[in-house]
Amino acid sequence: MPSPSVTDPPIPDEAGQFPLFGGGAQAGKVRAAAAVPDAVYSDYIAYVDESGDHGLESVDPNYPVFVLSFCVFNKHYYARAVVPAVEMFKFKHFGHDLVVLHETDIRKEKGSFRFASRRHKEAFLDELTDIIEVSKFILISCVIDKRHLRERDANPYHLALGFCLETLYELMQEKHQDERKTHVVVECRGKKEDRELELEFRRVCAGDNKLGRQLPFDVIFADKKTNSSGLQLADLVARPVGLSVVRPEQPNRAFDVLTRKFFCSGGRGKVGTGFEGWGLKIHPAPESERPR
Repeated sequence: MPSPSVTDPPIPDEAGQFPLFGGGAQAGKVRAAAAVPDAVYSDYIAYVDESGDHGLESVDPNYPVFVLSFCVFNKHYYARAVVPAVEMFKFKHFGHDLVVLHETDIRKEKGSFRFASRRHKEAFLDELTDIIEVSKFILISCVIDKRHLRERDANPYHLALGFCLETLYELMQEKHQDERKTHVVVECRGKKEDRELELEFRRVCAGDNKLGRQLPFDVIFADKKTNSSGLQLADLVARPVGLSVVRPEQPNRAFDVLTRKFFCSGGRGKVGTGFEGWGLKIHPAPESERPR
């Protein structure tokens, strides 16, 4: 019996049910194969968020850093495991999945995050931390210490972006994906800021980077209300990274979990070590840390 063409009408299954998406699985495969050229896009996607103020006019003594974090996911794993886990977490705690997980709102107990008790909040945070711990993603982060920044006319966001894009390219080389396009998803921050960020992104990708080569990345701007699991996880990890630099002596369970996520010098077999100066960059670098 010949395979159905893309124009064949849908055929009911043994239970008499019609396929949800039209002409059945085989037709879907035919359409996908015809529509998407091979090896255009990489197997990975990066979601980006920040923590702290990128301005240099005033420096908050309690949090004098700017942090940019890239959470890099394998797309197939992200769609099959990460998104369902985050969705079910929301259904359990809110009864629906329209809540956007935002670190500041959770910490300050604003909006949907008004907990019944301290115990309730701790249980919520423990479960959320568990989701981050079991989720497979690779973390690239840059902390700009504004107290010691010598480039007083620089934009900390742009500095961090350059470091993170260079490291993302090294990761894509390790994954043999550096010949394909990888999308980098960032939150909108305002027309002027977004325009400046896009110009900086494209300048770095055009070759103005330490590698001296073009980087195969494209930037996607997402509205702050976008209910993206990847963007929400990027938002949740950025502040713990910053606190690990600002208050290194303070207990930081979230960062302890993240140490096994960072891109590191020893490959995936050495996770949890060798990430300083690799997946985690601090600028200016501490005196005890030699630049690689």
